Amino acid sequence: MVKVTLADGNRREVAGGTTVGELAGIVGPSLRKRAVAGKIDGRPVDLAAPIERDAQVEILTLEQAEGLEIYRHSTAHLMAQAIRRLYGGAEKVKLGIGPVIRDGFYYDIEMDRTLSEDDLADIEREMARIAGEDLPIVRHAVSREEAERRFASDPLKLELIRDLPAGAVITVYEQGEFADLCRGPHLPSTGRIQAFKLMSVAGAYWRGDAKNKMLQRIYGTSFPKEADLLEHLRLLEEAKKRDHRKLGKELELFMFSEEAPGMPFYLPKGMTIRTELENFSREIQGKRDYDEVRTPFMMNNRIWEQSGHWDHYKDNMYFTQVDDTKFALKPMNCPGHMLIYKNELHSYRELPIRLSEFGQVHRHEFSGALNGMMRVRTFCQDDAHIFLRQNQIEEEIRRTISLIDEIYRVFGFEYKIELSTRPDDYLGTAETWDEAERGLQNALEKLGLTYQLNEGDGAFYGPKIDFHILDALKRSWQCGTIQLDYQMPDKFDLAYVGEDGAKHRPVVIHRAIYGSIDRFIGMLTEHYGGAFPLWLSPVQAKLLPVSDVYADYALQVKRELAEAGIRVEVDIRSEKLGYKIREAQLGKVPYMLVIGEKERERGTVSVRRRGAGDAGEMTVAELAARMAGEIDKRASD
Repeated sequence: MVKVTLADGNRREVAGGTTVGELAGIVGPSLRKRAVAGKIDGRPVDLAAPIERDAQVEILTLEQAEGLEIYRHSTAHLMAQAIRRLYGGAEKVKLGIGPVIRDGFYYDIEMDRTLSEDDLADIEREMARIAGEDLPIVRHAVSREEAERRFASDPLKLELIRDLPAGAVITVYEQGEFADLCRGPHLPSTGRIQAFKLMSVAGAYWRGDAKNKMLQRIYGTSFPKEADLLEHLRLLEEAKKRDHRKLGKELELFMFSEEAPGMPFYLPKGMTIRTELENFSREIQGKRDYDEVRTPFMMNNRIWEQSGHWDHYKDNMYFTQVDDTKFALKPMNCPGHMLIYKNELHSYRELPIRLSEFGQVHRHEFSGALNGMMRVRTFCQDDAHIFLRQNQIEEEIRRTISLIDEIYRVFGFEYKIELSTRPDDYLGTAETWDEAERGLQNALEKLGLTYQLNEGDGAFYGPKIDFHILDALKRSWQCGTIQLDYQMPDKFDLAYVGEDGAKHRPVVIHRAIYGSIDRFIGMLTEHYGGAFPLWLSPVQAKLLPVSDVYADYALQVKRELAEAGIRVEVDIRSEKLGYKIREAQLGKVPYMLVIGEKERERGTVSVRRRGAGDAGEMTVAELAARMAGEIDKRASD
């Protein structure tokens, strides 16, 4: 008999050799039906894996992220089997790798035939047939020699086998006539795969190296239920409509040029949004005792060597020579703020000192990684560095979380919190890291906040709390961050004079709310689908005279609204009113103001509200007051 400890802490005693699937049945028939794989002492295994000794065992289901990943990885094998059945078997179709990715999977293959989007439907039909056959998926551990023999005609698999370290356990998964080299685990049979969709075909270099041959990469997704798949596909279609690159061009927000790859150009309307975001943040931070500063874009390379960025970040930095001295464009604002703090001696009474900056930074990204505003080579960080005493850490973390929450609530964002701990390439000592991690953890727990532990993903100089925003399509974006740093004060020899008259070392909190303002704007564009709330809209009202006769009155109304602080445009083109209204709707303008004979005589405008239609007739003063009230509230539509 062996003793099993389940994930919920309950203990069971079962016969040695009981499989994970059998254990699930012992726990309960419902769990046995839902189980797809398991873990023995943290190691992922198939349901057929035997439990040979006392162990901690977890049963994985499709409700868990790990269970869904196993489901999708099995779907990748199903797709590879279908492709081989359709296009000539193992002799014609050579298999590379087929990993799980976010929301799906892909498989890299080599074959003479170039697959098109039209072929995907044929492959899906064959996948459905194989799923209907309900083939058992069976794991075999094999020797290296056996593996090389099995895949002798599959050069990509042979390369993977030969790259495995000596002593590695090599496993092969079989389903019917199909076999694949794989660590697993997998579903127990192909019949468990219910709903899937192949999305696209693209070229991909073998193992991501441009020196290697080009393969075909087939992307797909799968879900346990057809309804979940259909909802996912609906969201993908909605995401295409909301793509910030498409909307940014249509709404004249920003542009890109081959003369500056990966570096956004803000057009007037986009600059309006950026300015509003910055001013909103300035207003909130001003009430919380932040002082805004500005540091140079470029500094002597020795400052980056001193800070540690050179050792940890040099491959992502841009350099130049000035008077025979090597300089670097800043990838981060931190060292500049350290120099500002060090510019004068501080008393313990002054702390915390909060320095904020909308700082432009430059980081090298490969061309293939660039993605509109989401991945660029220069962007603005809404950075702050807070210099404080050790006994102020928890209170300042609490204040910072409160600040981030206040700003996110204005946009209506839900968010999740992640605590990231010491990475392998950390600076400093394990003791100071443990102290920093305890400080962040204590602050989160005293606030009663739910968080996920992300071990090993901290910054090289300190642990961090990350805020992951959920947008209108329930996609997650990492934006805000709070990082606790004991290392940078040491590296820059920072000090304050304590109550005892001696010098002491401060601690630094690195903090961002938007993260990258550019990325935040791209994310907001997709979140709102280009229909920004009134306070952020580049054009808040558009005047639509029904004919040229009323252009003078329209311009008079424009002046009155502009004096009231409203951003307003006039459409004085010789077009029909219906056309002008449609154009304003496409421009996602919050207020459309129709002007004709009646309005001119009464000194009014007829108001149409985006998404709500006719809002009646108002005087200009009434409208200005109404809009000003909405803007002041900064409410989301």
